[in-house]
Amino acid sequence: MPIKNTKHLNRLQLTESLIQLPGATQALVRRLGNDQKEVTLPGMHTPPHTLPMVLAIGGHDPGGGAGIQADIESITANGCHPATVITCLTVQDSCNLSSLHPLKPAQMIAQAEAVLADCRVDAIKIGLIGDPLLAQALASLLKKHQGIPVVFDPVLATGGGNDLASDRLLEIIRNELLPYCSLITPNSPEARRLCGADLPLDECARTLLAGGVKSVLITGSHEQTSTVSNRLYDDSGLLDESHWERLPGEYHGSGCTLAAAITAGVARGCSLLEAVRQGQSYSWESLKQGFRNGRCQSLPNRLYKLGRTPG
Repeated sequence: MPIKNTKHLNRLQLTESLIQLPGATQALVRRLGNDQKEVTLPGMHTPPHTLPMVLAIGGHDPGGGAGIQADIESITANGCHPATVITCLTVQDSCNLSSLHPLKPAQMIAQAEAVLADCRVDAIKIGLIGDPLLAQALASLLKKHQGIPVVFDPVLATGGGNDLASDRLLEIIRNELLPYCSLITPNSPEARRLCGADLPLDECARTLLAGGVKSVLITGSHEQTSTVSNRLYDDSGLLDESHWERLPGEYHGSGCTLAAAITAGVARGCSLLEAVRQGQSYSWESLKQGFRNGRCQSLPNRLYKLGRTPG
């Protein structure tokens, strides 16, 4: 069975029972275990090009509106290759989430380490965590890979209002996870909840920055204002403020779309400010061109850049 157009096989376990090759080639295939050697089979070559890579860590949405599916579309549309790690399986639709099923921490970490060992990851995006043990495991993972920028969209509730974060999970996010994050992107209710108080948003940003996160983008779609105002902060104070037309209706996965687009910009080498500005513009246009396949919330058309037009 010929093998063609395949990169070097690195850190994979290959066995002759799984791959049927001509006898002369079989002699080159061995179980690689922990020696981390690189094996090249005859006829293989390495393509000369690569894409910036984002590792998206989050929940699975069977309807494709939010979570990992949203990340995949947004990251792809913004010029990067998405790798994915599932934290939770969910039962949800365009109206609400009815149940959450977290994976075991070891299962989640195994997914992430497989990608990180094999590929150069340029940025990490975290969404729904859903369980305190998973948050602790993620903090340990990020501690091991501190050279990679991390964008965290703290998903604490569903669009329908269901709570997705216990007090213990919030505590771990504040004390163990935020210090490893380059940027967090809470909406205003999430920012206040992470702070544990109903504070003005400027004060929320200062509180979160004091907890160790490097930058905070607080989005204002939940505020009772005629336009949506988003504010970016770092340790110097308010870094940027942008105002967007408030679109009618409600959207499923808008926060995932924004955070993933920003992460893709970071992975491509943009400055944080440039990545945030580009991510907001892309996300707003995705919402403007959104569509509604389900009974409730509309979905962003994240692939509008690639020519997808709802009929």
